[in-house]
Amino acid sequence: MTRPLFLLSLPRAGSTVVQRVLAAHEGIATASEPWVLLPQLYARRLEGIYTEYGQLQSTKALSDFATALPGGEEDYVAELRRFISRLYDGASTEGTVYFLDKTPRYYLVVEDLFRVFPEARFVFLWRNPLAVLASIIETWAHGKWSFGWWRMDLFEGVAALTGAYERHAEQAHAARFEDLLDPASAAWPGLFAYLGLPFDRGALERFGETDLGGRMGDPTGQRRYGSLSTEPVERWKATIANPFRKAWCRRYVRWIGPERLGVMGYDLDALLAEVNALPSGTHLMLSDLLRAAYGWRTRRWRDRALRKLITQARW
Repeated sequence: MTRPLFLLSLPRAGSTVVQRVLAAHEGIATASEPWVLLPQLYARRLEGIYTEYGQLQSTKALSDFATALPGGEEDYVAELRRFISRLYDGASTEGTVYFLDKTPRYYLVVEDLFRVFPEARFVFLWRNPLAVLASIIETWAHGKWSFGWWRMDLFEGVAALTGAYERHAEQAHAARFEDLLDPASAAWPGLFAYLGLPFDRGALERFGETDLGGRMGDPTGQRRYGSLSTEPVERWKATIANPFRKAWCRRYVRWIGPERLGVMGYDLDALLAEVNALPSGTHLMLSDLLRAAYGWRTRRWRDRALRKLITQARW
């Protein structure tokens, strides 16, 4: 049976490029973005999920059911592990060593992944958080300063992933996207060594032919990158083009802080210096300010609505 391999990162962190390179190796099977574990693991949660049939009651019922099994909670977890492993195995070809599950929002269940799949391999992929931010703005928000649905990726995602890596560093492997973009760096051989697979340098050229299929993932990256290039490393700077955006980025990296940035392989002072050195203009300033005010008000309304919904569900 194939072994699970989880590629853990924020959205827009370059994970699709890394996934395609890994999938070019004959020992690794994958699918675009399975998302298969999110509903399975959230089924036992009281927070972060609302269902028409009643999540609170469902969670209580599942907990009682799991407790009543001969081996209790461990039996439930073991059956979940077998179920998902069979799905991964069915999606793999004969002789495959790993099935690679790359689902960016697995940061929401990262501790569950380590608990349910102790035999799995875990690769943490880091990218300059300002590059992630800029990629979200350019790709999903079409250049507008609007985070909407992706705000939690920038904050909850960073906190969850850095915390998980610190707790499980001995079991996991970490790599920076910027290093992986350089075919001559030691990053790729180190990653394959962690997986116990021979490093096939040809995969760095063949990955452009890898078709992941499916509707999820990053079709933009698949179209744009047929070969490794360091060109994306500096692209984020063009997005941070006015004083408002620069100020927001300074606050953001200070919020992340030197410790979490250090876990990711970046330096707070160096990032601040890069932001300060960027040229400034007034382009999109008014639009950015209006969108920021609207976003703040919308978040307050949404948070109140969610608190009310949760309170009603508990009753």
